Amino acid sequence: MGRKDSVWSLGEGQLPEDIDKQIETPPLSTLLIEKPLGGSITVGGDITFIAKVEAKDLLRKPSIKWFKGKWMDLASKTGKHLQLKESFDRFTKIHTFEMHIIKAKENYAGNYRCEVTYKDKFDSCSFDLEIFLVALTSHGISMSVVTREPKQEETPEVDVWEILKNARPDEYEKIAFTYGITDLRGLLKRLKKTKKEEKKSEAFAKKLETAYQVDKGGKIRFIVDMADPTVELKWYKNGQEIRPTPKYIFEHKGTQRIMVINNCQINDDAAYSVVAGDEKSTTELFVKGKRAFFPFFIFVTTHVIPFGLKNGVEVPTGVRSRYRVKSEGTKHWLIIDDAIKEDTGTYSLMATGGTTEAHVQVDLKPLKIIQDLENVTVMLGQPLKLHCEIYPGNVPGRWYLNGKLIQASDRINILHRAKLEAESSTIHDAGDYTFVPEGYSQSLCAKVHVIDPPRVHLDALNCPDNTVTIVAGNKLRLEIPISGEPAPRVVWMKGERVILDTGSRVRAETFADHTCLTIDVTEREDTGNYKIVLQNEAGEDTASIKIKVVDIPDPPQAPLVPAVGGDWCTMTWDPPHYDGGSPILGYFIERKKKQSSRWMRLNFDLCKETTFEPKKMIEGVPYEVRVFAVNAIGVSKPCEPSKPFIPLAVTSEPTNLIVDDVTDTTVTMKWRPPDTIGAAGLDGYQVEYCFEGTDEWIVSNTEITEKTKYTITGLPPETKILVRVKAINKAGPSPPRTTQHSILVKEVIEPPKIRIPRHLKQTYIRKVGEVVNLVVPFMGKPRPKVSWLKNGEPIEASQVSIRNTDCDSIIFIRRAERKHSGKYEMAVQVEKHVDTALLDIQIVECCPRLVATEGQCRQKDYGTLVTPPAFNTEACRACHLNGMCSVGQEWYTCVEHYHRTCVTVTELVVGNEYFFRVFAENMCGLSESATVTKDSALIVKQGLQLKNPEYIDYDFTEPPKFTQPLVDTFAIAGYNATLNCSVRANPRPKVIWMKNKIMIIDDPRYRMFSNQGVCTLEIRKPSPFDGGVYTCKAINDLGEAQVECKLEVKGQYGLMTVMRVFVITVGNAVLVCMHMQVCVCVNPTFLFSSPVPVQE
Repeated sequence: MGRKDSVWSLGEGQLPEDIDKQIETPPLSTLLIEKPLGGSITVGGDITFIAKVEAKDLLRKPSIKWFKGKWMDLASKTGKHLQLKESFDRFTKIHTFEMHIIKAKENYAGNYRCEVTYKDKFDSCSFDLEIFLVALTSHGISMSVVTREPKQEETPEVDVWEILKNARPDEYEKIAFTYGITDLRGLLKRLKKTKKEEKKSEAFAKKLETAYQVDKGGKIRFIVDMADPTVELKWYKNGQEIRPTPKYIFEHKGTQRIMVINNCQINDDAAYSVVAGDEKSTTELFVKGKRAFFPFFIFVTTHVIPFGLKNGVEVPTGVRSRYRVKSEGTKHWLIIDDAIKEDTGTYSLMATGGTTEAHVQVDLKPLKIIQDLENVTVMLGQPLKLHCEIYPGNVPGRWYLNGKLIQASDRINILHRAKLEAESSTIHDAGDYTFVPEGYSQSLCAKVHVIDPPRVHLDALNCPDNTVTIVAGNKLRLEIPISGEPAPRVVWMKGERVILDTGSRVRAETFADHTCLTIDVTEREDTGNYKIVLQNEAGEDTASIKIKVVDIPDPPQAPLVPAVGGDWCTMTWDPPHYDGGSPILGYFIERKKKQSSRWMRLNFDLCKETTFEPKKMIEGVPYEVRVFAVNAIGVSKPCEPSKPFIPLAVTSEPTNLIVDDVTDTTVTMKWRPPDTIGAAGLDGYQVEYCFEGTDEWIVSNTEITEKTKYTITGLPPETKILVRVKAINKAGPSPPRTTQHSILVKEVIEPPKIRIPRHLKQTYIRKVGEVVNLVVPFMGKPRPKVSWLKNGEPIEASQVSIRNTDCDSIIFIRRAERKHSGKYEMAVQVEKHVDTALLDIQIVECCPRLVATEGQCRQKDYGTLVTPPAFNTEACRACHLNGMCSVGQEWYTCVEHYHRTCVTVTELVVGNEYFFRVFAENMCGLSESATVTKDSALIVKQGLQLKNPEYIDYDFTEPPKFTQPLVDTFAIAGYNATLNCSVRANPRPKVIWMKNKIMIIDDPRYRMFSNQGVCTLEIRKPSPFDGGVYTCKAINDLGEAQVECKLEVKGQYGLMTVMRVFVITVGNAVLVCMHMQVCVCVNPTFLFSSPVPVQE
């Protein structure tokens, strides 16, 4: 079919990480009520696949994805050959999703997949598309099917992504051709974004370094960190397994495994490796220092010896050397004490006359074993002795343990070459011992078996009283070092129950040097004593360990709220029943409003007590509180919320408590309501009193009173009492307000005093027929006697009604008449004290008709003046003049509220005849009838001659001129500042504002006004940088004018900036240079000077 070019390979496809996300899909559900079915079409044909989802139980539209093959998302491939559509039927509640393939090509054949997701629901469906090739033959039309063969179950899936990640760049095209990848470019882009993940070791958390270096005779440590501490570990040197010896020491420290090499020599320079399961970590050790050779010389001669050589090297003949020279005359002997095989060699002698040499061969004597080594069984810590006898006895030899050379030390002594002793045996002393005489091929062997009674080493726990504490829910891995040879049998027990190594959650495991108890998820029930029993052929040992599982405590009991205030309350609670195995450190308290779901923490420091006082609550709002218990492990779950409570505060104390009245048996108190009442409101007041000298307060009112005045009755005369008042509401009584001094229960004489109202201090005028009701208050104790006189005579009760009370007197006239006018005198008397007051009452009625004489008329240029005659004004205060024209025959008002007896009427029409009438007016109104003038007033016409005046045209145009200049101004930073000036010009000028010669245009910080020639510039909240020289410029066709002023903006502290601007013009180019200097100043003044022009 050739190369498969696809129109769907234009996009970048789906990211590989998205492929992994598709695997983690929620379980399948039945979202699809109609799934797309596979189909077949010819090349160039169209086909539609339909999927339907029922939306009755769905709150929003589900998401759908169409895929081709395993990972190609078709959402990015839409175009002229692929279209994705969706619709929703509101009546059937069904979502319809369609995929249209238009003009299909051969490579469109294959497997497709539809995935539908809604929240945690997921559904998918796969279907196939077959493409037929149509060919025209001699017999007709033949069709061949182009389809993608389905994957066989036997053929494993090939992960092309992994192949690309591990392949070289030059192999990418070959892989794409082999596996039919059409979007190779998109895959390569994603390949660059992905990071190669290094394969993580399952056994090692940290491997050996690449190489180590140590000085000769020094000590080196190889350390690996294990990911799985249970994996068995083996160490190798040049491929041979290393066993523990005094030279090679193995240590365990947590997850670390350590090998220590002591006294490193040249032969320790090798390759080392550690194997854990199937994984291996290697390194190399380099030992510093040269190998040392110790040559031995034999030299025989019969001549004079300047010096002797062995194999070309001079023979040492010192005092401590085995080589001695003996001379007798011309004979010389070289004597070698205790010759050994290394003494074999060629010896030469150099003299003045020449050189001579000879070869010496040293052979060993035959080895004879007199006493062979014997197998030994020794108790750990007891002396170990190995002995053998050979002949010759002076033959040196070496001792080996498990093939490794034994060096003499403080503990191991090698005596007479063939005798080895150890002061105290250790486990490492067990093994195969070999004595190898030097120079012989024979060796003597024996086995040493070290036995040790089993012991449990609990000191390694570092726990007081052998008690291990762990938090519940964590994993406990308790490793107990044990010893014993041979390896003991270990049994873990809790009570009578044996813990097996096959347990799922709790299990016991035993290793070579330790035993391990593992609890995957600790629980409270795991607390208790655990017993370890060790047994071997050398004895038995037991130990006991206590495991304490601690947890967060149980929630405390639901809190109680015994007391409530205005913005506080007092809450108490009981500690939790179970403290989690750890003492309770304190408590956290939270509160919330009853209608809210958000809890707020009240204390950030632990509350040590079981009481707490929340504060800063809103009065009148219901609240709930809850408590958390805290121990060393953590915070418990919250307790049950308390019952809802409402903070309510008592009111403040009543104010202005004063004595209103005192009699021989009663005391009347007055007060004002409290300043602060609160959400609980105010129900009333409670009055209490106590006699002077006692502390017993007596409640005067059994029921609270809502009034702010109360009379205490039934008091003994001439006693002294103290009175206090409390405000009562739902929260309880408020603090009391108490009188400062004691009150004497005795009526006090108060001189009378009349308080005349202000409107009665002048003449009181009323109309005839109106009601007169006057109230005159007075003071005095005891109750004063009130008397009234009119014009010095008693008042008749039939005409005026008078009613007296304790504090005022009322004079009442139901229908006022002129005879009720007069001066009324009021007298108030208390015993010998008298006070009087005088009231002037005047009753008035309407004015009578005025009497008028004939009017007078005179004529002037501007109109006609009419002056009526004088009239009687005894009962009148003003007059009202009406006029009537003979043309209209209607009266109109000319003058009203006029007080003089003559008047001039103006603005009359020339040629008309007028009549006038006058009404008298007083406070009762106009008189019933008016006086009309007997004669009419005729306004005579006069001849007029019109003369048109001559006018000279005046030129009002003028150039702008400022009549009020700008004034230098100081402004405070942050406060608006205004600059004002006035200009006169015709025609109206254009006003321009500039700052430092720069025009101000569209700046929101400036507002410009111009009204009737007054120009105003408002600077909004100026800063020190707004200071400078401001210019107002007015321009019209006749000219221009401008004024300037300086604005200084002052602040408390600020920065002063000195800026210099240089403008340089070169040809058509303009270069602007600025130099700025900033300094800190107090009350800074900011001045901006105008730029200095620089010549070209």
